[in-house]
Amino acid sequence: MSESVTIGKKSREDQTAGEHGKCMLNRRQFLMYSGATAATASTVSLTLFPGTAKAAQAKARVVGYPRKLVGKLSEMKDNVPAVINYPDDGKNSMATMVKTGVKCGGGVGAQRDLVAFSALCTHQGGPLLGRYRVVDEHRIMGSCPLHLSTYDVTRHGIIISGQAYESLPQVLLELDGDDIYAVGMMGLIYGRNQNLMSDTTES
Repeated sequence: MSESVTIGKKSREDQTAGEHGKCMLNRRQFLMYSGATAATASTVSLTLFPGTAKAAQAKARVVGYPRKLVGKLSEMKDNVPAVINYPDDGKNSMATMVKTGVKCGGGVGAQRDLVAFSALCTHQGGPLLGRYRVVDEHRIMGSCPLHLSTYDVTRHGIIISGQAYESLPQVLLELDGDDIYAVGMMGLIYGRNQNLMSDTTES
């Protein structure tokens, strides 16, 4: 009885295939054929287009940020921001440097509380100068006047709220005695396709 049912099923499949004029494959056959086709295609591409599978050697581009004196630690007061320009004096280079009085990601100084961030919102470049504030234990940059984005300066400028989808670019700082130096950027400055406007650097 089971054989007759099986035979009946096969005849129905053959009949269906015949009606549609198509070749019907089971899963195993499909996988075998598709694998063979892929192997053939790769062989053909190597034969017809020699050298396409080889990787070309290229030199890495190393970006050297300038080391720029941006202030004196002794002149910084808690939660009183200062305006600096980095990494150059070109378009969109203004940044806010502030001693927050609390430990910050990327902060320098005895309390790790001195940080600096780009003064342009990452959403549409809204101005953030003069928009640093303290809310309870939080240290916030913003809100942006365009779409109300705010950033947490204690956590590498991460977004708190608003339309922005990238953290605020952080200026990397170093201390040499009382001198504060800006030495690099973390994140892309709004309105630029690269942070450095030219290849010239200062030492």
